[in-house]
Amino acid sequence: MRRNFVITSTLLLGASLALSIYLSMYWYVLVGLVLLLTIMGYVDMFQKKHAIRRIYPVVGRLRYVMEELRPKMYQYFIESDIDGRPFNRLDRSSVYQRAKNVRDTIPFGTQLDLYAEGYEWMCHSVAPRAFDTLNHDPRVMIGNKDCKQPYSASILNISAMSFGSLSSNAIEALNGGAKIGNFAHNTGEGGLSDYHLKHGGDIIWQIGTGYFGCRDEEGNFNPELFAEKSKTPSVKMIELKLSQGAKPGHGGILPASKNTEEIARIRHIKPHTLVASPPFHSAFDTPLEMIQFIKKLRDLSGGKPVGFKLCIGHKSEFIAICKAMIHLDIYPDYIAVDGGEGGTGAAPPEFSNYVGAPLIDGLDFVHNILTGLDIRKHIKIIASGKVSSAFHVARAMALGADSCYQARAMMMAVGCIQALLCNTNTCPTGVATQDPKLTVGLDVKDKKTRVAEYHSKMVKNYVELLGASGLDVTKNLTRSHIYRRVSLNEMITYEELFPSIEPGSMLEESGIPLKYKLDFINADMESWGIKFHKLQ
Repeated sequence: MRRNFVITSTLLLGASLALSIYLSMYWYVLVGLVLLLTIMGYVDMFQKKHAIRRIYPVVGRLRYVMEELRPKMYQYFIESDIDGRPFNRLDRSSVYQRAKNVRDTIPFGTQLDLYAEGYEWMCHSVAPRAFDTLNHDPRVMIGNKDCKQPYSASILNISAMSFGSLSSNAIEALNGGAKIGNFAHNTGEGGLSDYHLKHGGDIIWQIGTGYFGCRDEEGNFNPELFAEKSKTPSVKMIELKLSQGAKPGHGGILPASKNTEEIARIRHIKPHTLVASPPFHSAFDTPLEMIQFIKKLRDLSGGKPVGFKLCIGHKSEFIAICKAMIHLDIYPDYIAVDGGEGGTGAAPPEFSNYVGAPLIDGLDFVHNILTGLDIRKHIKIIASGKVSSAFHVARAMALGADSCYQARAMMMAVGCIQALLCNTNTCPTGVATQDPKLTVGLDVKDKKTRVAEYHSKMVKNYVELLGASGLDVTKNLTRSHIYRRVSLNEMITYEELFPSIEPGSMLEESGIPLKYKLDFINADMESWGIKFHKLQ
């Protein structure tokens, strides 16, 4: 890398000079070539816009050659997965272009198959709204009747990614971008680090099953430590993580190679050991206790908004949580719904591919249950799971979300190239590694600006979509505005695909739709799990 380049280039330059002096003047050609490569290498090391070149002088330039070869390799994914689930070349290109503040238009129109089953689109109006008449910074107020410090959140925020899985430079760049763009940065379950606080960006502190940063020596929740840290001014909201879409029902994993002395100090764990978060919480055992724990977190934090994150599994368990809310008259300020397509640095493939409901199914279900039980008015919803374009934001909003999280796209904004080495501590861009020889390539000052630029362009494009549909505010965006092709000659709206529920309609047994009846029967406020009762 950098050190090796300096040594190698110096030796080669010296050797070529010696050959030219003692053997023949023709060796000056080699001197010139080595000198040119040396100059290129030093330029690469001192520039700050390209992490690959900064970390791998000269040879890092081969990346651009590979990018020229890549389009045909990605064409299969673009044509075969029309619904946007893969983070394909089009998604990646739009992120890079918006982050770098360059033109993000595409030539020759759409590159998608509009007649493929699963293709989705948003209907437009012949009387669109002019962009300059719309709110360019749509926000949502999070905080219900029990919240003393409600938070005005952007419609797009940085999803949970821990310091430990990401480098200190990456965390700084993300938080610096959040500060510039006035949006929130979720810490992930790895704890609240100095790097999350250094730039003053708004923080959502996530508390996972390991209680990192607020745990005692036995790994149990430490209320005193939590109260102290949660009152930090930059911490705007608290998020209790029940599960994540990338590996629902499976705890997080931090490889020993990434568990440095610094990370161990922040998490209150032993350094240089593999850290596996428990798959379940020790602070509560039932839905009732969980809701009481949410109240405890809110009280300890001084009344800040508290929510929880989950990927939908047994539907009866979520309904049990809702029953507990109603019984106790205690409501979380928000619920973050993660989809099974969510990403992670490391997880067993079975969990990533086959466990947990996809985002649109989970989002539809959560919104329907909250609405049917007439408690949606207390709770905001944040959607997460491969949200890679302004259309995906609009689709989530139409299904009932109030705001969205992004992880992959934000990582790309700070330089991620999807090298797929996140779990090896050898990320070549310095994003997902703790190796100082690699993290040096990620320049915080440059990348935080890119994060802010990307967020700004995404929100702008979302507002433009609203205007194109003839709408002025998000609340007027409905499921009827989104279409899906289900066959060559049939297109249906999301309202037909996911019928809306009338507020309060599920408060009486007669109003519960048949597809949810068994889930309601199996929902038990006093225990987790499914009881396998049957419909009579």
